[in-house]
Amino acid sequence: MHRTRPAVALVALSVAACLLAGCSTGPGDESDRTKASTAAARAASAPHIRLNATDGQQHVSVRRGGRVTVEAGKITKVSLATANGGVVPGAVSSDGRTWAPDAVLDHGTAYRLTVVAAGAEGRKETKKIAFTTVAETDRFTGAFTPDNGSTVGVGMPVSFTFDKAITDKKSVESAIEVSSSSGQAVVGHWFGAQRLDFRPRQYWKARSTITVKIRLDGVKGAKGAYGEQDRTVRFTVGRGQVSTVDASTHRMAVVRDGKTLKTLPITAGAPDSTTWNGQMVISEKLISTRMNGATVGYAGQYDIPDVPHAMRLSTSGTFVHGNYWAPDSAFGHSNLSHGCVGLNDAKGGNDSQQDAAWFYDNSLIGDVVVVRNSDDRTIAPDNGLNGWNMPWDQWKAGSAR
Repeated sequence: MHRTRPAVALVALSVAACLLAGCSTGPGDESDRTKASTAAARAASAPHIRLNATDGQQHVSVRRGGRVTVEAGKITKVSLATANGGVVPGAVSSDGRTWAPDAVLDHGTAYRLTVVAAGAEGRKETKKIAFTTVAETDRFTGAFTPDNGSTVGVGMPVSFTFDKAITDKKSVESAIEVSSSSGQAVVGHWFGAQRLDFRPRQYWKARSTITVKIRLDGVKGAKGAYGEQDRTVRFTVGRGQVSTVDASTHRMAVVRDGKTLKTLPITAGAPDSTTWNGQMVISEKLISTRMNGATVGYAGQYDIPDVPHAMRLSTSGTFVHGNYWAPDSAFGHSNLSHGCVGLNDAKGGNDSQQDAAWFYDNSLIGDVVVVRNSDDRTIAPDNGLNGWNMPWDQWKAGSAR
């Protein structure tokens, strides 16, 4: 047995009848729409002041804290002063929509900001706030490499070292964007609380441009640690050069853009001071430097004041460098070093025909040197700029995003 639902049926019939008869809204509904439209127009004509701080806020950016922006209107008055009455000079933009102090604000200083703006139909808005800028001792800075405008090798990561331990790694990492003109995906990886490196899965594409957008200004990295950096850095990846050292055959093959340029005789680490295996990135080039065994655990074994054509591969002291003190017969035949990769050279490094001079002149910071067949472990990824020795899945797992 089926039951009908008279009430529902009557509602349906009423709606249908209304539609067929072309029912219209009554006079009251039209009036409501007019009022709503008028209110919307008035709201649109009202100015809207946007500030970079809120009333009572602490740790405000010295670069952005005093800036003012107005939407749907123009600035008519701005007063920015310290708590003791010191007036901060500034200027309104030509379109009347922004105001900025003439210089960055002082650190650790209390300010009072009053803004008046006018919109259409003479409507005005006023905002008043008090705020305090971040103290000098509450800042953090990230030193980074490579430099803006530089040309580097395909293995060069973007590496930040922060001067304070970061606890909010997600906020800090999210404020740094690294992109490549090649379209390679770039991922960050934290080595502890103070170092953050970025790299793609494979080496950078040769001749690509890398853009690093640093938007750390006002970002809280930890208690008592607020960022201030706000800049964009670009660098170029040069030709693709990867050199491979075979410690067992005492040779280094220099390959550029897929073609072998030269195979050079070398001497690697002796049996009791072997060279790390793995992919290592040239992080520093020194035409001459002092090398003292005491700095790397070999006190008393050597102290050479003028090692020529030195290119750093690790923080712990691994270099590719010129060697003028070993006999010529050692290169290509035996491993005699304390862990470095040595190339034949002349004292003073003034002979351009020597292998070390050629390799130095043909290398960029960021070029990769791969060591194989050494009787040692693979170098740690954070020992130098050597994150390429970490599997990609593990690398991505170290991102805070």
